Order: sequence, then structure tokens, then C-alpha cells
Amino acid sequence: MDATLLVIAGAVYLGMLLGEIPGLALDRTGVALLGAIALVATRRVAPAEAWMAVDVTTIALLLGLMVVSAQFRLGGFYGAAAARLAAWPAGPERLLAALVLLAGVLSALLANDIVCLAMAPVLAAGCARRGLDPVPFLLALAAAANVGSAATLIGNPQNMLVGQALHLSFGGYLLDAAVPAALGLGVVWLVIVAAYRGRWTRESAVPAVTAPALNRWQTGKGFLVLGALVAAFLVSPWPRETLALVAAGVLLASRRMASRDILAEVDWHLLVLFAGLFIVNHALAASGALAAGLGALRGAGVDVARPAWLFGVTAVLSNLVSNVPAVMLLLPAAHHRLGGPVLALSSTLAGNLLVVGSIANIIVVEQASRLGVRIGWRTHARVGVPITLVTLAGAAGWLWLRSGW
Repeated sequence: MDATLLVIAGAVYLGMLLGEIPGLALDRTGVALLGAIALVATRRVAPAEAWMAVDVTTIALLLGLMVVSAQFRLGGFYGAAAARLAAWPAGPERLLAALVLLAGVLSALLANDIVCLAMAPVLAAGCARRGLDPVPFLLALAAAANVGSAATLIGNPQNMLVGQALHLSFGGYLLDAAVPAALGLGVVWLVIVAAYRGRWTRESAVPAVTAPALNRWQTGKGFLVLGALVAAFLVSPWPRETLALVAAGVLLASRRMASRDILAEVDWHLLVLFAGLFIVNHALAASGALAAGLGALRGAGVDVARPAWLFGVTAVLSNLVSNVPAVMLLLPAAHHRLGGPVLALSSTLAGNLLVVGSIANIIVVEQASRLGVRIGWRTHARVGVPITLVTLAGAAGWLWLRSGW
């Protein structure tokens, strides 16, 4: 076994676990890129081999869908939706139900991270104006975004990766995931209502946040393109990455919305993270280290080729190294017919366990902190842990009913 390769890969996944390399100003994206550079520099991977290791279809799908989501953000849709929801004259429990439904549906069709990024500040300010405690509503936004994004192969980056790598049918996956995701949204509402019943109000000194003006034309254009894209995913034989890039091209060809502004909304850091991890995982697979690791687990009685073990290991690993790296590591074991749905559902639903379990959680907590609303890890865990345990159990039961493990 190549010791240099193992040290580099180990450092990369340690960085995924810690979110940084101690002593260096590197985040997870920087760690993944530095690891890929180190593999090329030490000749563990040839430059041409590194390029070939990057799954261009997944990168293209991510890029295309990020442009589609950017259309809604620049068109002011997310902020306007959050502002109108917060101003809706309904009781806290009905307001929470509407928020959970809205965040879940939007996250199933658009990038859940961007939904949280655009809605969290406006929602927090709107709740504070009404004398409502913003915390339960922000927790609901993050949890519903995670659960809703599990419903489709375009709801979050790890689902896109699973769908592309395993060539899953868009409609077929929807049949596997829609029921657990829909029931999961109900669980989010029930858990938060139970945790905050009688404690909805609190005076909060949250500064005013102005929602971007809603551009009805640009928003309508975005919905038209998104509707056509989802329909094409369901019935068209064209590859999803091609369809997503065509949709992005249509939106970029605008007379009023500058392409520079649209592309500025693309999460280039996430694309680089994917590229770096593709190269690191390719090196591990080519060296035989990944197969040896899975073999060692099998020898210890943990056979991740079996859906039940894959489901549990994915949930645990997703909270250690984050869901995208966990899915990349476990993809070679997803041979079973339900391997794709198991990876996608388990990695996504497990993201609600801890604040660091998903980017959506981190975004909401950071956005709240900037407005003076503190959401500590214990506050999050009080709802995140039960939501995670119940939704994972529900997803496991549903998949068991569909196939019998």
C-alpha cells in the first residue's frame, strides 16, 4: 500500500471532518484542492489522469442547476416569498406549517443551500417584527430544506452525484423518495411544534432586513424554464446534464439580467470541492486502498454492499466528514437496486442531526448570528436529533416496504 497516498488522502478526509487543517486558513474546499494538487505533485496521479477523474457530467449538472436557482434569487423571488410568509396574519403553528411546506417544495426543485441563504435573514426579521421568536422558524427552514431536498435527484449536490454516478431514473427515484420526504416534512412540523408550544413569542432586537424587490418577469421566466426542465427530466431521453446546461443557456441569454451577475451566484467553491474529491477518491480506488477498506469493514461484519448496512454507515459517515465526501466514498458499494436511494436519502436526512451535518444548517445559523439571533448546537440538537432519527426510520421502513431488505 502506498504510504504517501494514504497520508494525503487521510489528511483530506481529516480536513472534511474538522472543516479545516489546524494551523492553516483552509476550508473544506481548500483542503480537497490541496489534496488533489499534492497527489499530482507527488506523481500519484498524472495530470491527464486527474482531469479524467473529474466527473464532468456531475459538474455540468450542478453548474446548470445553480444558474437556474440564481435566476430566482436575482429575480427577488426567495426574499419576497419569505417576507410575505412572515407577514401572513396566521397563528405560529399555521405559519410554521406554511414555512415547512414552502421550504420543502422549493428545496426539492432548487438548490436547498441557496433557498436557506436567501430566505433566512428576511424570515428572521419578519418574525421579530411580529414579536415571534425567530429561532423555531429558522430551525424549521433548515430542517425542511434538508428533508425536502431528499425528494428529487436535483434537490442537493449529493443527490445529483448519486443520480449521475448510478444513472438513476429521475421518475424512478421520485417514487422511492417522495413519500419519505413528504412524511419527513410532517415530522419537522410536529417536532418543532412540540418543542416550542407555548413559547412562540419573544422580543428580539433584529435589525430590519429589506427583501429584494420581486421582478415578476424574471421570476416567471425562471418558473417557465424550471417547469420545462423538470418535465424534460421525467420524459426526455437526453442526459440530465445537457438539459440543465440548455436551461442555463436560455436564462443567460437575457437582455436585462447580466450574465456576470448570474454567474456570480454560482457556488464555484462547491464545484472545486467536487473536483478535488473526485481526484482524491480516484487515486484511492486505483491504488486498491478503497476496496481494501471496504473489505476490512466486510471482515468486521459490516457489509456496506447490503442496503441496511449502507443506510446506517452513510448516516454516520455523513455526520463525520459531511454528506458529499461520504457519498463519494461509499458509491463503489452501491450495487444493490436500492443503493442509489439509500445513499441519497440517508446522507440527506442525516444532515439534520447536528449543525455541521449540512451546509443548509450552517448557512441558517450564520445568517441568524449576523442578525443577533443565536442558535447554539444544543438548541439545534433538541429538534435536530429527533427529526433525524424519526425521518431516517421512516425512510428505512419505506424502502423496506418497497423491496424487502
